[in-house]
Amino acid sequence: MTLMTNNISAMTRPKIKLRKPTPEDGAEVWKLISECKPLDENSMYCNLIQCEHFADTCVLAEMDGDVVGWVSGHVPPSDPSTVFVWQVAVSPKARGTGLGLKMLNELVARDACEDVDDLQTTITSDNDASWALFRKFARRMGAPLGSAPHFKHDEHFDGAHDTEYMVTIRMAEPLRKAA
Repeated sequence: MTLMTNNISAMTRPKIKLRKPTPEDGAEVWKLISECKPLDENSMYCNLIQCEHFADTCVLAEMDGDVVGWVSGHVPPSDPSTVFVWQVAVSPKARGTGLGLKMLNELVARDACEDVDDLQTTITSDNDASWALFRKFARRMGAPLGSAPHFKHDEHFDGAHDTEYMVTIRMAEPLRKAA
């Protein structure tokens, strides 16, 4: 009986669509990020620029026409073998669906990440959800995860923000081939 209940639940769960964002999505992305504490809120203009200039390395998730997930990232011009993930946001409506991992997999499978073999992000020490997501991603990819203080509380944030740790997931081969 439990198996049947789970199957019915899975069958009735709304389908989540992953796609590249457009500038028209910027305001909804901004609203989603504001709902997803402890993410730092950017200006709406920043999110518009991400949706337009970095669409190839950003992932938007929709469920029943609502924006429920967002990954923003870019390939740094000085390091084309790395994709840097700036933010991962999952709406409370979509939590527990594995959406964060699905969006990261979508990102690394894109043509823009064809030559990428490292994924990096920064995480504060107390952001348990982000640590869990990126550790799970690294395990699934069979890749080591390393971290070190990067943007420091006093040195970079003038004491106004917790230290951000640079997390690096180093692949044995380019990410696209591993995904």
